[in-house]
Amino acid sequence: MGLRDATADRERRDLVTRQVMDESRLIRFVAAPDGSVAPDLARKLPGRGMWVEATRDAVAHAASKNLFARAAKAPLKPSADLAETVETLLFRRCLDQLGLARREGVLISGFEKAAAAIRSGRAAWLVEAADGSADGRGKLLALARHQTPPPKVCGLFTADDLSLALGLENAIHAVLLEGGRADRWTTEVERLAGFRPLTPPSWRGDAAEDPDGFSDGRGFAP
Repeated sequence: MGLRDATADRERRDLVTRQVMDESRLIRFVAAPDGSVAPDLARKLPGRGMWVEATRDAVAHAASKNLFARAAKAPLKPSADLAETVETLLFRRCLDQLGLARREGVLISGFEKAAAAIRSGRAAWLVEAADGSADGRGKLLALARHQTPPPKVCGLFTADDLSLALGLENAIHAVLLEGGRADRWTTEVERLAGFRPLTPPSWRGDAAEDPDGFSDGRGFAP
């Protein structure tokens, strides 16, 4: 069972806004034995969960105001860089998921294979290296506009990040095919989107920012 499956139709209250939200939009924290606050991204650590919306501002606010101590009714001391810690952990989880997807045969890499996957209509995500060439990226983004619905787009990782995660040399273009793995990755990357944009600002003007509205700037097609 994946994270998305495990959190389906389950809601929790955000410590910051006090709003009830689906678990997929929240980060779970628990009190660590040393009195600090530990992120529990897999939602498996023992203890009473404390839930915060998966955004940098929300986690930073919860830490600075020490809303965790109030929720736990204990003298907890969250680290000042808790939001950065969560971002780093989410970043790594997303890369790990891509590595698993490749081993399972549901992640296609390379320009020609990525283009073929998009033409097949089975692409859930187009993952482009942030430092890849605009020419190749633009061609795949233009091609992706013709898939219905178009795949979502992620340009968060460098070629080095992707190469290491996928066990490849010079990984630039990849397509994550529709299915359970893509659903699980979507949950993770949508949480990461609350901490950093999924497409670099330098991509503005590419096909991803086409007037037709291919992408909303966070990597999500409308």
